[in-house]
Amino acid sequence: MPMTPRQSDILTRARNDGRVMVEDLARDFGVTVQTIRRDLTEMCDARLLERIHGGAVLPSGITNIGYEDRRRLNAEAKEAIARTCADLIPHGASLLLNIGTTTEAVARALSAHSGLMVVTNNMNAAQILAGNPSCEVVLTGGALRRSDGGLVGDLAVQTIRQFKVDIAVIGASSLDAQGDLLDFDIQEVRVARAILEQARTSILVADQGKLKRAAPVRIASLGALDIWVTDSDPPPALRTRCEVTATEIRVAPPAE
Repeated sequence: MPMTPRQSDILTRARNDGRVMVEDLARDFGVTVQTIRRDLTEMCDARLLERIHGGAVLPSGITNIGYEDRRRLNAEAKEAIARTCADLIPHGASLLLNIGTTTEAVARALSAHSGLMVVTNNMNAAQILAGNPSCEVVLTGGALRRSDGGLVGDLAVQTIRQFKVDIAVIGASSLDAQGDLLDFDIQEVRVARAILEQARTSILVADQGKLKRAAPVRIASLGALDIWVTDSDPPPALRTRCEVTATEIRVAPPAE
């Protein structure tokens, strides 16, 4: 896209700092926050940047954006997806849950479920589920990834292979036009694959923003999952793929 001098400076700052914030830019450039928001919207539409709460970051490619920024991305959509996913999970079910901000939201949405057993490599989700006295929580073990509280590596995979559960709930960093689920860390992907293999039913929780991101490591095909819970109607090509593979699409209604 042709950029104004201010937008060029914004992009340079994002490349130097990893992210830019609306209020800081408005102050530094001496313009209104509305003007900066318009700049960022144009730059995000051109995929030069990716929106986060209060600003923007460089679009993902071979490295992921920070966990707190990911937690804020499409937060309302993630909560809506989590509520819809929780409605699909019966009381007394056994679950596998992987790393991710959307799976954390699912953990919160399960707070009123009784008799659950949840096996997870997501320490944040485990801590959330610990608040439900009727939920048995099993942590996989493995190498701690401090950036997001994930447990990865051979020990995590070996633990997961000891179980055969009713439902796997997984997130992904990216979903491409061919229907492939993608992520950044091969160690995390190995865990996600094991989770899918050890479940009778599999659910993907992923908002439509994942279609705008890129990641280098393939987890599985969307057609290998039973249900995709998302926040709005997917593009026709992906909907057709889901129809061919009998992957059910559930669109989460927004909060009232």
